[in-house]
Amino acid sequence: MLPEIIYKVVGFEEWDKAVSSGQFEGAEIDLQDGFIHFSTAQQTKETVAKHFAGRDDLLLVAIATEPMARHYKMEVSRGGDLFPHLYAKLPVANADWWQELPLGEDGVHIFPKEFPA
Repeated sequence: MLPEIIYKVVGFEEWDKAVSSGQFEGAEIDLQDGFIHFSTAQQTKETVAKHFAGRDDLLLVAIATEPMARHYKMEVSRGGDLFPHLYAKLPVANADWWQELPLGEDGVHIFPKEFPA
């Protein structure tokens, strides 16, 4: 079963391009792997720390899964955990919200108040 909301970390330019075109085709790693990588709320902070440490050009995007459920799969990834993967382009309209993910003085990203975990 898919979570209701999943999260994508994207660079400002990547998301600006998606908003302009109406759909997110994926980051470089997504395009290489053939699907768009997401994280659940419980996985997002670890994903950010592991793959985006030190970057100050990031947005956190919350995505509603229901409209695209037939294209999502929960698949084994890091450490045997199940991660949501999308085998389609992501309509920007599926985003519930997006917020900047700034770096704190300690170099750790500060999550927006809308983030549940």
